[in-house]
Amino acid sequence: MSSSRNLATMIAAFIVAVNSPAYAQTADTGRTISETVKTLDRGAVWKPVAQIPLSFPTFHPQGMVKIGDFFYVSSVEITTPTRKFDKPEGGYDRDTGEGKGHLFKIDAKGNLIADVLLGEGSIYHPGGIDFDGEAIFVPVAEYRPNSAAIVYRVDPATMKSKEVFRYKDHLGGLVHDKEKKTLNAVSWGSRRLYTFALDENGHVANADADRGQLAKLNSSHYIDYQDCKYLGQSEMLCGGLTNYQPKKDGPKLALGGLEVVNLVSNQPVYQIPVQLWTDTGLPMTQNPFWIEPTDTGLMAYFAPEDDKSTIYVYEVQGK
Repeated sequence: MSSSRNLATMIAAFIVAVNSPAYAQTADTGRTISETVKTLDRGAVWKPVAQIPLSFPTFHPQGMVKIGDFFYVSSVEITTPTRKFDKPEGGYDRDTGEGKGHLFKIDAKGNLIADVLLGEGSIYHPGGIDFDGEAIFVPVAEYRPNSAAIVYRVDPATMKSKEVFRYKDHLGGLVHDKEKKTLNAVSWGSRRLYTFALDENGHVANADADRGQLAKLNSSHYIDYQDCKYLGQSEMLCGGLTNYQPKKDGPKLALGGLEVVNLVSNQPVYQIPVQLWTDTGLPMTQNPFWIEPTDTGLMAYFAPEDDKSTIYVYEVQGK
């Protein structure tokens, strides 16, 4: 791409980021998103608006929120990859590997403003994140299923983190249902859905309950959720993907999508494919996403690539 085209892309991205409405996690905003998403179908036209190249190594992005003119992206830096066992050991199919958990603060031009490390020891894999209007909630887990996690809340202004609770499972994404006073999380591959009750002081009241008591099996197998956002009225919007292999030993096809999930019934209430890919074939919902309403529909932000990432901005109109 020429330098002039690069400059044009950056300017366009900056204009979009500055002029887009800041997401304040209000009930009206969430309901607008929910109602608009439920009008989309396979024929929805996703119009590319801008690309924001990130100017630093992003490792493996997991979750993203946009607050005002800033993006916050969780990411896992793998220093030693996990190693799968020949047979399960101690209930695990692999070792923990080694790494670091990051929460990046990024400006509208894609520059790194702050980098906070989260986790401890073998717990270094941040998951999908969400913003409840006051704090960003970040689950950090071991990089293996059926393991352990620490949930943090981070002040987006100061980037200071505070531990909320710990749980004996891999929590890969989390939202805060203010109306029901719950934290709702998904497990590895989003195969289990959790509801953690909050007491009047905001503490998790059932963090000691085992997964047999708390977990509900996810009845949807269309996609595995990578990142989720709270919509109000006990709904969340999740983005993710599933890899399909049409032929044995053949190339895989990655299909991405979005699902609206009811947090009371733990059932999906609306599903749509997102038929958008990067030039290298990654679905836009490969890693994190963010969606906010516009006057005519929705603005969507995707960051599907590892290490050298770009935030792709699309606009889609509702019906």
